[in-house]
Amino acid sequence: MPGRAWKPAIVNRSDTSSQSSSLFEGQLAHAFLLVALLAATIWLAGVDGAMDGSLFGVSTRVWFVLLLADTIAHQLFVWLAWRLELHGRRLTGWMGGTERAFRIYATIFAVLFAARFVIITLLAVANRGSLAMDPWLGYLLAAIIAVPAVYLFYSVKTYFGFRRAFGIDHFDPDARNWPFVRDGIFKYTSNGMYVFGIAGLWIPGLALQSTAALIAAAFSHAYIWVHYFTVEKPDMRRIYG
Repeated sequence: MPGRAWKPAIVNRSDTSSQSSSLFEGQLAHAFLLVALLAATIWLAGVDGAMDGSLFGVSTRVWFVLLLADTIAHQLFVWLAWRLELHGRRLTGWMGGTERAFRIYATIFAVLFAARFVIITLLAVANRGSLAMDPWLGYLLAAIIAVPAVYLFYSVKTYFGFRRAFGIDHFDPDARNWPFVRDGIFKYTSNGMYVFGIAGLWIPGLALQSTAALIAAAFSHAYIWVHYFTVEKPDMRRIYG
């Protein structure tokens, strides 16, 4: 979530057909871009050596597919949860309250998000050494990426808050009045999550010189921007005007 706070706007949720169309706003473009990204990713995965190796008796190809599946499942889950709550407060109604609904949503979000980093690390180990790169260059690039990624985590924990990062403003109208965050990494960018947070997925592939992990990281980083433009940005317009 960007470190932004705009003046709240009123959203009319009385029209059921309007709610349905709002639920799928931007999702035709989402589907098209996802198919295009998957096609490009599968093509890159066909490069010689890209799928070599295994770990715990599980092939690199399987780890690769698991990473793609988790990434897609995570972002589709966020889209559906955000839209169901934003347009009609359906999760709150089904789960018996805003706080309970957000807690269940945030738990699933955290598990799916953390799984990305676990799986891509296992993928990189399975496929280690498949990329023709000087190991020290890989270590250097990984370290360069790690610095802003760690600073982002610190900034979110200290200034922004994980509830806000998970999308509490879709659940709690009071959160829409929280002030603009201008501290930590948010001094320099309002989109730190998308620029630096997901960039951490590049670290295992670079550190272990894994072609498969780098392809998977590229897919994940590109797909998070699809989420931004087809889900989050339209939602921010509706919530804040």
